[in-house]
Amino acid sequence: MIHDNGSSNRSNNRSFEDVLRARMSRRNVLARGAALSATGFLAALAGNKALVQAAAAATAPQAGQAGAGAGTAIAQAGSRLFNFPAVPAANAAGPVPTISSAYQYEVLIPWGTPIQPGGPEYTGDPNSRPTAAQQTQQVGIGHDGMWFFPIGNGNDHGMLAINHEYGTNPHILGKLAPTSLEDVRLSQHAHGVAVVEIKKTNGKWQVVSSKNARRIHGNTPVTFSGPAANSPLLRTSAGNAPLGTLNNCANGYTPWGTYLTCEENFNGYFGATGDWTPTEAQRRYGFAAAGFGYGWHLFDPRFDLSNPSYRNEENRFGWVVEIDPMDSSQTPVKRTALGRIKHENAELVIGRGGRAVVYMGDDERFDYIYKFVSDSNWRSMRARGISPLDQGKLYVAKFNDNGTGNWIELTINNPALRAKFNNQAEVLTYTRLAADAVGATKMDRPEWIATASNEDVYCTLTNNTARTADNTNAPNPLGPNPWGHIIKWRDSDQHVGTTFRWDIFVLAQDTHNTDQSAFGSPDGLWGDTDGRLFIQTDGTQPTVNGVRLNDQMLVADTNTGEIRRIFSGVTGCEVTGVTVTPDRRTMFVNLQHPGDGDPTVTNFPAPTGSGRVPRDATIVITKKDGGIIGS
Repeated sequence: MIHDNGSSNRSNNRSFEDVLRARMSRRNVLARGAALSATGFLAALAGNKALVQAAAAATAPQAGQAGAGAGTAIAQAGSRLFNFPAVPAANAAGPVPTISSAYQYEVLIPWGTPIQPGGPEYTGDPNSRPTAAQQTQQVGIGHDGMWFFPIGNGNDHGMLAINHEYGTNPHILGKLAPTSLEDVRLSQHAHGVAVVEIKKTNGKWQVVSSKNARRIHGNTPVTFSGPAANSPLLRTSAGNAPLGTLNNCANGYTPWGTYLTCEENFNGYFGATGDWTPTEAQRRYGFAAAGFGYGWHLFDPRFDLSNPSYRNEENRFGWVVEIDPMDSSQTPVKRTALGRIKHENAELVIGRGGRAVVYMGDDERFDYIYKFVSDSNWRSMRARGISPLDQGKLYVAKFNDNGTGNWIELTINNPALRAKFNNQAEVLTYTRLAADAVGATKMDRPEWIATASNEDVYCTLTNNTARTADNTNAPNPLGPNPWGHIIKWRDSDQHVGTTFRWDIFVLAQDTHNTDQSAFGSPDGLWGDTDGRLFIQTDGTQPTVNGVRLNDQMLVADTNTGEIRRIFSGVTGCEVTGVTVTPDRRTMFVNLQHPGDGDPTVTNFPAPTGSGRVPRDATIVITKKDGGIIGS
């Protein structure tokens, strides 16, 4: 994905660094079955010898105890959940993907694939690009989160809903900046979501004709629901109808069979052609006069922050959008009760009493983790014609030093918010400001959230190089958290409580001395019902035995802590998105921006040396013995 590398959070809220430092200095924090290397982590965190010595003493074995030893969470042998050969580091780099010798893969729906057989197709010709009209009939760019919705028995036939997060101007347009509204429309139509029907025929997955296949892009009609739906903050003086979904990062799905697509770095598509002074809210969401360089505002006034006719247009983005993959006539719905942030994904679980619970991360340095809980049983709400995602409470997380935490209510009933906001619609439209006001804990880029085989919830914290160490030294040259980590917690009252207990699942830097599990910048995350956690990466990877690894996918055993590399992408790509067929014997993952769009780096999925523009694509993974993926 494209990252907003700044930080818009100027609040005085306590950072997770401070909480983690205090938490990890306690004797019992790492006294679990798979101990982590607290000494190395704290040294990187602060370069503070006193802290390091305290952590080392706290984790040292006591009389009558067996010492677990640093890093045993990574080095344990004999996972109960998998035995596949890991991809060795020596093979985890280069212009084509690599996969464990127990597995095989095929390529599906690269950018430009017709969503209906026989439609216009783009195959990566470097001398041409699709037209804006053609792109509305093709799979988009920036493959990211997705979900498979079965048809029939579902193991060889279904609807695949897939996000198209972003693509740079050189990649989409073949030039640095748009020079016409047609260019802008092409870029807008390459974003959004594709819904395609796929079927396994003669052993190979392919797109088939479908009445429900469709593209949802930057100019598709959308609607709003929930507490902010009728707010003046979502209306413009131009009176233009709401259109589009953008920067669709990760995803979720509902037990009633719909797809949730999450809008992340939407601020980057806006800019200003004239005089413009950002409001407090615009600053907090990272809006700038030049945006991310897309240049849409130069030709489409809807994205011009200095155009008074389109004031509030920016408030129409940053939501979780619900789509019915089985009904192409349905208008996508932006569910305002889930708040407006830079959403990574939306992990929906069923909590006590059948209530829908949605966990969400806000992917920016020093931002927060959120939770939404529906008012009542989801089946009952739907029977009464109420969406479970329209009525409920939104919370933000505060982490305490002692391994506990609190979910703080983000409603107008909270006294801390009544002084700043006029109504619930304002709270939800400016969720970041509300979370600042209640003292939420600043995190290191919270991204995907996933559950595995029990009530534990996991979240990737990709990295935060903005946290500089005051006293770095030779053993700690990288500063506080360049590699990221994964935390886990368990809520009280089966996901619907307002307290939780938390711990660290893995520190990425603690994997770097192991060939089979070294990784950095954890991002994508999915847990299966057996307790496997699939970890995907996006960002700088470590160098192992002289090899700088590509972004990759690994499998973790949440029972033993063992981690093993199952798949490696291509140079310059991100590995992201994960979904499976009901029998879990076919997995779909995505390669986003292979080679960063540069055909001199890779031509994937075309043959190396073909000169073709690299194209984002979905990878279909199966085990050679027909077994469950990850086993």
